Amino acid sequence: MTQDEARTALLKRQEELAEEDRISTESREPVTLQQDSVGRLSRMDAMQQQAMAQAQERRRAGERTRIASALQRLDEDEWGYCATCGEDIAEARLRYDPSVPTCVKCAGGAD
Repeated sequence: MTQDEARTALLKRQEELAEEDRISTESREPVTLQQDSVGRLSRMDAMQQQAMAQAQERRRAGERTRIASALQRLDEDEWGYCATCGEDIAEARLRYDPSVPTCVKCAGGAD
């Protein structure tokens, strides 16, 4: 994977995350109590859906942070090298996720 391909993939994923955020905005809003139209179980279900939407938002925020770091590494010509040991990150690993900062060995905590 070239640096240009990586940059394109990372920017595309940023756009996808922004769209996912836009779509799920309503799902993350507070659940209001409407005793007359929503029963207790329905409200519990709505609260569970809200919690899941908020968890997905936190996951997307973490992914956006990883993407921003990867774009910075591209700008600094450090992309493709492990942030821990400095060795090359495997091509297959970068193709799967161009935002990964570490090689498999370092990601697994192996010495």
